[in-house]
Amino acid sequence: QEEYKPGKSLAEEELKNAISIHHSLATRASDYSKRPNVFYLRTADWRVFLFQAQNPEQMHSWITRINVVAAMFSAPPFPAAIGSQKKFSRPLLPSSCTRLSQEEQVKSHETKFKTMSAELLEHRSSLPEKKVKGKEYEELKQKEEYLEFE
Repeated sequence: QEEYKPGKSLAEEELKNAISIHHSLATRASDYSKRPNVFYLRTADWRVFLFQAQNPEQMHSWITRINVVAAMFSAPPFPAAIGSQKKFSRPLLPSSCTRLSQEEQVKSHETKFKTMSAELLEHRSSLPEKKVKGKEYEELKQKEEYLEFE
């Protein structure tokens, strides 16, 4: 397809295939060995894309740029919904720009990482000894997947 040029309007078909990068993370795909210079893009909705760059420098440049832009467009998450049932639900991720400075973002991410690590340890240590059935098992599994992903 044609290359994008600033000022040129995008067709609806092109916008439909766009990837939203708020709350996304680009990382080197060190475990992917089929092709060189490949990196992952993990999106807020847990999709994973593989991209290949022409060389290692270009790959690192893409990773850095994607992560910087993603950080600028990633406001801190809203708290998870609260209900009368003790059902796990993921927090809502706003698609608005952050108002935090880069230093505040780093501190926020470090705090979030420590909190998530502690929650994951607590979740794994408090799993019921008995076999859990159906819905309850799915909720425990979903919470563990969320905590690992975060």
